[in-house]
Formats: sequence, C-alpha cells, structure tokens
Amino acid sequence: MRTKNVVPRLRAKKRLFKRVKGFVGGRRRLLRTAKESIIRAGVYARRDRRRKKRDFRRLWIVRINAACRERGLRYSQFIAGLEKIGSELDRRTLSEMAVLDPTGFDAVVNAARKALGLPEPAAVA
Repeated sequence: MRTKNVVPRLRAKKRLFKRVKGFVGGRRRLLRTAKESIIRAGVYARRDRRRKKRDFRRLWIVRINAACRERGLRYSQFIAGLEKIGSELDRRTLSEMAVLDPTGFDAVVNAARKALGLPEPAAVA
C-alpha cells in the first residue's frame, strides 16, 4: 500500500501560512509565493538586526558631536581626551548624558579638555 504524506504536509503548510499572516495578496494565499516571501523576509530581518547596531552608533556619535561643539570642542578631540584619562564611558552613555544630564556632560567635557591641555572656552554673554 502506498503511503501518503497528507498530515505532515498539511501541518507544514499551516505553519508556513501562520508565518505569512499579515502579508498582502498572493504572498499570504499562494504556497510558492508565501515560501519565497518568508525566505526574503528572513534575509531582510537578519540584515537589519546588524544594521540597527550601526545606525544607533551613528546616532550616538552625532548627538555627542553636537553637544561637544556647543561646549567648544570637536568630537575627535573629546574622544581623544576620554581615552587619555582612561574613561570607560561608552558612546551610548555619553549620548544619554548629553541629552538628559547636561551638567554631568559638562564635567566630562572639561575633564577631557584638561587631559588634552586645551584652554577653557571664552564665556559667551
């Protein structure tokens, strides 16, 4: 007697269609198109998980640079000063400090400036 693969095949199709729920048109209804869509969606998801880390780092650097320039220091000088004093603050923390705790960030900027031997900026009236 010939064996049939009906139940496992139906179960696999059901599992696949559950994953494409929310897709539009044939991507949700047609088996072959749904399979292709799942593969492509997985590729994009993997790529963007890695991309997200880069994008956030860029955002943090832009924020830190803007905050440093308000205080009369360039980003590269600021990072060099931090390395010189051996600070272990990462860019995410520095970015949050620049936004949420300006006085604390001022202290860090002044410490970095002192480490590089740069003069204090002239007070703007």
